[in-house]
Amino acid sequence: MKHFYIFLTHIFICIVILLSWNCTTQKIEFKNAQSQNIDFLIQQTELLWEQRSDTNAVIKTNHILGLINDLENNDNDLLNAYSHSLFFQGMFLEQTKTKKDSLFLKGAEIAKYSILRDSLFITILNNSEGDSTFKILSALSIAPKELVPGMYWWATNKLWYLNNKPAIERINQRELLEIIMHRIISLEPDYHYGGPYRFFGNFYSRIPGVEISQSRDYFQKAIASSPDYLGNKVQMAEFYHQKAENRSLFQSLLQTVIDRDPTTNPEIMPENILYQKRAIQLLQQKDILFE
Repeated sequence: MKHFYIFLTHIFICIVILLSWNCTTQKIEFKNAQSQNIDFLIQQTELLWEQRSDTNAVIKTNHILGLINDLENNDNDLLNAYSHSLFFQGMFLEQTKTKKDSLFLKGAEIAKYSILRDSLFITILNNSEGDSTFKILSALSIAPKELVPGMYWWATNKLWYLNNKPAIERINQRELLEIIMHRIISLEPDYHYGGPYRFFGNFYSRIPGVEISQSRDYFQKAIASSPDYLGNKVQMAEFYHQKAENRSLFQSLLQTVIDRDPTTNPEIMPENILYQKRAIQLLQQKDILFE
C-alpha cells in the first residue's frame, strides 16, 4: 500500500511538471509573437514617418506608437519617438489651439515619464539631496548625454503648450525649462538642428522682464548651427522680429525662406516644406501682426 501511495505521488508530481512546462512554453510563445508584432509595428511607423508631411501618416504613426507604448512603455527610444511625433502633429498639422495644446501636453508628459523612470536618472536622483522638486532639478542639471532626447522633447513640448497660456505659467516653469535646455546645450548644443538655441530664442521672447536681445542672440546661434533648417529663420521672424517690431526684417527673413528650395536636404524636407508654408502664411498676415 505504501508503495502504491509513493507511485501516485510521483505521478502527481510529473503531471504538475508537465502542466507547468506547457504553461511556460505558451507564455514564451506568446511573448515571442508579441515581440514580432511590435517589431512589425515599429517598421510601419518608420515607413509612415518618412511620409510625415501627410497628416494621415502622422496620425497613424501616433496611433501605432500609442499602441506599442501601451505594451512596451519601458523603451525610451519609443517613448521619445512618440513624444516627437506628437509634437510634429501639434506643430504643423493641427489648426485648433485646443487640439494643439492637448498634443503638446501629452508629448511633454510622455517624454517626462521616459526621464523620470530611466535607471540612469533614478541613480542620480537617489544621490541628490533636498525635497523631491529640488532633487529632480538637481538631477536634470547633471543628467548624462543619453537622456538628451527625452529632456529635449519634454521641454520643447512643454514650451509650445505654454505659448498659449498666460505669462505667469511660463514664469512658473522657467527654472525647470532653463535647467533642462542649458544642460542640453552643455552636452549637445546642435541637437535637432540647433534646437536648444531655437528653444531659448522662442522662450525669451515670451518671458516678461527678459531683454529681447537675448531672444535675438539665441536665434542667431540656431541659424548658425543649422542654416538649412528653415524653422530657425521662421521662428526668429515669428517670435523675435514680431516682438521687436522689426517689420522690414520680419518680411525679408521670411522671404529668404520662401525663396529657398526646401527639398535639398531629404532628412528635413518635410519640416522645411511645412515651415515654408508657415512663412507664406505669416507674410500674408503681416498687416495684422504689425498693427
